[in-house]
Amino acid sequence: MKLEKIKNALSGSMSAQVRDNKETKLAAVLIIIYGPEPHVIMTKRPKTMDYHAGEISFPGGRWEKDDVNLLATAIREAREEIGVEIPHNQVIGQLRPVTTLNSGFTITPFITIQEKIPLLRHTSEIESILQIPLIQLLKTMDEDNDPSHKSIQEMYIFKFQNHLIWGASARMLNQIANTLLANGLL
Repeated sequence: MKLEKIKNALSGSMSAQVRDNKETKLAAVLIIIYGPEPHVIMTKRPKTMDYHAGEISFPGGRWEKDDVNLLATAIREAREEIGVEIPHNQVIGQLRPVTTLNSGFTITPFITIQEKIPLLRHTSEIESILQIPLIQLLKTMDEDNDPSHKSIQEMYIFKFQNHLIWGASARMLNQIANTLLANGLL
């Protein structure tokens, strides 16, 4: 599948404004899709982290007052966590925000499509960087029936090697899967 078709399907308007709802903490992630056989970058968080320890997620983090908007948060966090610098004008769209159930974050996911990426390096905030074939990953989607993950929200799981992707990251992947499916790309 050509990267350009995925780019066209996922491109759209963005609203990076910070809208503090006073109920949840604000965060943003950068979904980086790249390569001739499209891959997506995800990270595994160390088990020692305060939030989402050991989970698989997209590069990103908490909005800080110095960030002019949530897109700036996503770009800053991707640079800090995996050493990749994505210019604002290379971010092509965003998904609907998702809210974490256990830590109270509302996360705005932004998407960039890159032909290639530089060598990635992770900091202590990240245990490892995963470069996952996108279409193969999306085809592993299943409903999350784990009772410890129960909530009022729709829950999904995705699998990559020995990793289980669930929660907010899985809800973002579900949005990508639905968009690609609606465009005949999955």
